[in-house]
Amino acid sequence: MAGRGGVNKHKQQWNGVVPLECSFDTSKIFRLSSHLQWEVAREPIHHDIGTNKTSGVGLAMSFANAVKERVGVIGLVPCAVGGSAIKDWARGTELYESMVQRAKAAAAHGGGGEIKAVLWYQGESETRSQERVDCYKENVETLIHNVREDLDLPSLPIVMVAIASGDEKNVEKIREIQKGINLPNVVCVDSKGLQLAEDNLHLTTEAQVHLGRIVAEAYLTHFLN
Repeated sequence: MAGRGGVNKHKQQWNGVVPLECSFDTSKIFRLSSHLQWEVAREPIHHDIGTNKTSGVGLAMSFANAVKERVGVIGLVPCAVGGSAIKDWARGTELYESMVQRAKAAAAHGGGGEIKAVLWYQGESETRSQERVDCYKENVETLIHNVREDLDLPSLPIVMVAIASGDEKNVEKIREIQKGINLPNVVCVDSKGLQLAEDNLHLTTEAQVHLGRIVAEAYLTHFLN
């Protein structure tokens, strides 16, 4: 979710290429910075979040550009940390509590805005062992319940992405779990088949752009119609 499109795996540098679909919009698309301040959203969206890895193009900006005509002004709240496991997002962990804090701050300082959805793209780390596979479904469902409870939004829409890569032994097991989550207002889209970067793990810039449009279509279809 943090986005590694355009990042050279050897030099760990982003190439700076921003596709048209990810263009900034000074009047409609904003992001919450690491200091909880609103600013115009520009790639890379996660540049000051989870700085353990270099951020590149993700799906957020193409998503925002695809939905802005329907929803108006958009505030993106980046929270993702590359390579994190689902256990790192359990209630009480640093990542989880930061996410909830940032979501609440976004709503409080949003000039009348509301939290409208969570976009969740995670799971490659879970393919590393059968032990992680075995507890993944319970952990994901617990995460969804916890976020909704802690934000006092029991019907908060969740758009999940079924992963495209990971350890070959377990990737299909995780994908099936993701596609099989059966909770109200949870929709899963599939990233399988989208082009992978040279590391054979992360999506290319073009694939991230396409995925953003897929997520946007799912959001507009299931939650705005």
